[in-house]
Parts: sequence; C-alpha cells; structure tokens
Amino acid sequence: MITIDLNCDCGESYGAFQIGDDDGILPFVSSANVACGGHAGDPQVMRRTVRRCRELGVAVGAHPGYPDLHGFGRRVLPMSPSEIEDWVLGQIGALAAIARAEGVELRHVKPHGALYNVAARDTAIATAIARAVAAFSRNLALVGLAGSALIAAGIEAGLPVLAEAFADRAYEADGRLRDRRHPDALIVEPTACLTQTLSIVRDRVVIAQDGTPVPLQADTICLHSDTPGAAARAAILRQGLTAAGISVRAPER
Repeated sequence: MITIDLNCDCGESYGAFQIGDDDGILPFVSSANVACGGHAGDPQVMRRTVRRCRELGVAVGAHPGYPDLHGFGRRVLPMSPSEIEDWVLGQIGALAAIARAEGVELRHVKPHGALYNVAARDTAIATAIARAVAAFSRNLALVGLAGSALIAAGIEAGLPVLAEAFADRAYEADGRLRDRRHPDALIVEPTACLTQTLSIVRDRVVIAQDGTPVPLQADTICLHSDTPGAAARAAILRQGLTAAGISVRAPER
C-alpha cells in the first residue's frame, strides 16, 4: 500500500486575531506545523493547538518564520544567516517547551512562508535553518520543498528530511511554487486539489500551471488551513486518498 503524510500549517491565530480553521482541518491530517510566535501564534494558541493535536494523534512540528507578525511572514526581511539561525532556534525552543508541558515530542521543523521560499533557493539561508534544527536535535526531520536547497542542506547537516509537495498550490514548469501574487496561485476547488495530490503521490508528477508535467517525489503533502473552505478540502482529500488505497500517516521516526 502507498503511504503519504498529509500536513497542515496551523496555530496561526494571535491574540484576538483568528486565522485559519484548525478545528476543521486537523481531524483529517497526520502532521501539523505549529506556528511558534515569529510570523504568527502566541503561547496560548500554541498550547491549545498542541493539545488538540495530541488528542487527535496528529504529529507535531515547529513552523518558524521571519519575525514578522504584521506581514504574516510573507515578506522577505533583510536578515543575515546567523540572525535567521538564532530566530529559528528560538522559535523551535518556544514550541518545544509548550509541547513538553503537554507530553508531546516535536517530530519535525518546517519553515513558513517567505523564509521557506528563500531557503528553497538560497544555500546560505537553507544551511542556517538546518544548523538551527541540528543544534536543537538531530532527531527532528527538516521539511522543505521537494528538490530544493533546503532539502540538500538538511541532508548535509545529517538530518532526516521530508520532501514536501502541495495539494493547494500551483506549480511553475521549473518546480517552483507559483507566486501568490498571481490569482491562480492557489487551488481552491476540492476535486482539483485531490487530482493534483493523486498525481504527485501515485505518478510522481505534478502538472505545472502552463501544462508542463514536472517530475516530483514527495514524502509529505501540505494543505493550508488559512484559505476559505479548508476543512471541506481536507475532508475530500483524505476521503479521496483512502478511496484510492493510499494510507495517510505521519512518517515513522
């Protein structure tokens, strides 16, 4: 049987600001990337999210980003690799402390937003992130865009790595994610998300926005929780994978 991990970015509310439908999407995924207070999240949101993941049996990972609450971590900040290393390490540590209080062990680290995209192509930034993860624990898996500099940096650092693809993001012919500034960057129709995911998981190929078939091998598939209709998409995606004989579960350690 084919097995795939299904993950979501979550815990991205902050204070009085509610972002994403975590309660709606978490029952359908196997791993969760929890915001750590950089681009989003606060201690109460982090603890509530970790507790819910524990109840559902969902693996928990850290989701550090640029320290950019105002821009939701989707702006590139002028930070040096050493600054990024320290910020990522600090965010992992913050979530790990809350997870320990809830009896949960962190399983992975996945950078957020602009930091994720920069690390996909910038070796110095990718190496800084890998160093931060390795400094905390070499047992943590580093999640990055399939075929990216971040995956290479994780391997170089001796970390387990998880190559990631996306159910709800359009791709370019060179394997990059289509920039969110384009109106067709997000795939919101549930059956389209399922079709793309099945193509990635079963055929190891994704069809780019211009129709180009792009080879793609992934260990984990991301579905965002902060777009309208996320819960319905998650339900249809999980049901469709099961109907196709594909098992959804977190990676074994």
